Amino acid sequence: MNTVIITATEAPIPLLYRVGLAIIKAIQTKETESLTALMHGITHLGDGYVYLAVIMLLFWCIDEKRGLHLGIVILFSAWTNAFCKVLCMQPRPYQLDPSVGRAFESTYGLPSGHAQLAATFGLSLALWLRRRFIWLGAVLMILLISLSRLYLGLHFPTDLLAGWVIAGCIFTLDLRFARRISALLRTSLRAQVLAVAVIALTMNALYPADKRLSAVFFGFGTGYALMLKHIHFCAGSKKRFLPRCLRALIGLSGAALLFAGLAPLLPAASSSYYELSNFLHYALLGLWVTAGAPFLFMRLNLAEAEV
Repeated sequence: MNTVIITATEAPIPLLYRVGLAIIKAIQTKETESLTALMHGITHLGDGYVYLAVIMLLFWCIDEKRGLHLGIVILFSAWTNAFCKVLCMQPRPYQLDPSVGRAFESTYGLPSGHAQLAATFGLSLALWLRRRFIWLGAVLMILLISLSRLYLGLHFPTDLLAGWVIAGCIFTLDLRFARRISALLRTSLRAQVLAVAVIALTMNALYPADKRLSAVFFGFGTGYALMLKHIHFCAGSKKRFLPRCLRALIGLSGAALLFAGLAPLLPAASSSYYELSNFLHYALLGLWVTAGAPFLFMRLNLAEAEV
């Protein structure tokens, strides 16, 4: 994410923000050291990397089709959130009243990414599993993560509401167009890669400030097209516990190596090659999830081809 610095001014605080600050301060009246530590832990459960890890494990160990679907939905939701933040350019509570700050972030506040991604992920997962306790767990997760953002002074209530509304819209669009997306996956390899490239380029054109999400999407979608054509990996095969654990260990280790191990080798941000190398870095991470790791699993006899 690009760093955004907003400084408090002497200008009067709008009424809506004053109401939001009053709600945050009311919540913080229950503050204790242990509760603050708990809220920090809960809010980190809503970080994007946590969802990425869950999606990778789902793709490799349980159901690759569901992993692809959930991955696309989460990537689109994260990109939409980043785009809307820059479009709205709204401050965070602690930037208007430093006394409420219990944590600090460098991006704009509206809409709340944690609230939006929690709602997108929770609703999508609950719809897939269709169990009452999963729905209850999803709602609880959404509320707890959202509450942690208020408690830490990172978001106004309106930021949370906006995140929930956008997540609801994405969830509705997913219900409406999921079959068309599935149909696209049954087209030729060339058509699939072309569609993925066009979408990634559109994401870059609309939000050129940060190309990481479009890069992951490009690698993720291209890798899946290659996997369907040449690898035929099936996460549901080798249902024994040990092969699944080995897939998870190898896959996550490879992702960590690609993410952290290659970062020091990239050109400096001032280099003319930085944007291209950064895009390729994140595209390679997406490609590993849907093609690189499945290819390795097949070679190591940790999975079988889809019948």
